Amino acid sequence: MHSKYIWPNTGGLYPKMAVARDTIRDLEARLVRYKDLIPCRSAFIDTRTPGSQQKENFTVIGPGVAENPEQHVHIGEPHGFNIGAARQPPGCVNSQHSHETAEVFIVHSGRWGFHLGADANDGTVEIGPGDIISIPIHVFRGFSNIGDETGFMFAVLGGDDPGRVTWAPYVFDQAQAHGLVLLESGRLIDTAKGEAIPVDANPMPPTTAEDVAALRQMTGEDLEKCVVREADIGTIECHPLEQCPGLFEAPLIGADSDPDRLPAGRMDWSHGFHVRRLRLASGASTPVFRREEPEVLMLHRGEMVIDCDDTQITLRAGDTFTTPVNSPRRYTNTQTQDALAFVVRGTDHPAGYR
Repeated sequence: MHSKYIWPNTGGLYPKMAVARDTIRDLEARLVRYKDLIPCRSAFIDTRTPGSQQKENFTVIGPGVAENPEQHVHIGEPHGFNIGAARQPPGCVNSQHSHETAEVFIVHSGRWGFHLGADANDGTVEIGPGDIISIPIHVFRGFSNIGDETGFMFAVLGGDDPGRVTWAPYVFDQAQAHGLVLLESGRLIDTAKGEAIPVDANPMPPTTAEDVAALRQMTGEDLEKCVVREADIGTIECHPLEQCPGLFEAPLIGADSDPDRLPAGRMDWSHGFHVRRLRLASGASTPVFRREEPEVLMLHRGEMVIDCDDTQITLRAGDTFTTPVNSPRRYTNTQTQDALAFVVRGTDHPAGYR
């Protein structure tokens, strides 16, 4: 813990806020622009399965769940949750799997189908730009681009270590046919490239019928209750800051928050984080504020200027920015259209605006 604080030289922007020394850092390193995202095209065991070869996986914040050590991590700082992303061309499939922690998808572009069950035949939910879906743990799910253009989704995974993926039985069979072996350690071995299984390592046992039966089964109707569509978000917007009538915040995921004066989101069960959608009207600017928990913004539409720690950064569509905890910040929209951002805040009970 740091016991000393400094006053940033901000020309009066933050007149009454001290900033901990360990938060004064290069904010550009906390910004990941969409154009600079580095994909991995061989992140998982299904990377050569027909229909899945063209998918791109991204690890934006945290280690994620990639099985290939070549997966690039943009920001390694622990947040209590992970931010990833997927980009797929039309028809591209992500195979059926299950997670140990919460998995949330926010659609930035494209049309997507989410398929349930070990063989993808228990039900499907379709979502599009601006929609958000939270899939409960221990449920087989997969997804595919069902639209006519390349699609991109942000993903939020619970915990600093979201654990390993449990793949449906057929995934192991297809992977073996294409020279890919998953080890018990979670590492992927590519025998087609000449890699060998280490002498002190064992392959991951394929998922059994008993394993499948032990997981939760959901229907498409069940999963529809885990979706908030963009068309409905405007009906649940609130004003968290009286000083900023142009700021609207919609609760999507997480319990109610008295400090933020927000009700629970539709997906109100514990995720280890909250997800809200911010709408900042044209010309609006928030007062300077701080938050005690990690706060990550993923800009969906428009532009947003962030003043933080005597630095100004402009977010554009598809960009991701994580603000240092307790650093004073201000959001401004200088454009003629509303700025829309999805924000992820750490913990089940964020402390609120200060």
